Amino acid sequence: MATDSTTGKVRLNFQLSSEHKRLLERAASISGQSVSEFAISKLLPLAAETVADAERTHLSARDRDLFLNMLDSPPEPNDALRRAAERYRERCG
Repeated sequence: MATDSTTGKVRLNFQLSSEHKRLLERAASISGQSVSEFAISKLLPLAAETVADAERTHLSARDRDLFLNMLDSPPEPNDALRRAAERYRERCG
């Protein structure tokens, strides 16, 4: 990747078939965009969605039900939690 030191922008280079290039050029033309603008406008949202999906916690139906049940009926606090709450009250008033 080449970086333009004046703008901080980088160039992304990749190869594709001439058929794919013609398709991108046609789609960009129909959209009133350059090929770069068209590619960026389509790739960035897809990239963001891909990253968000990978970072999202996926629960099985069983785990989801257990989690929701714990929210609806939380267990009684144990000794460690009670001590932590007491330390918090002492520090934060």
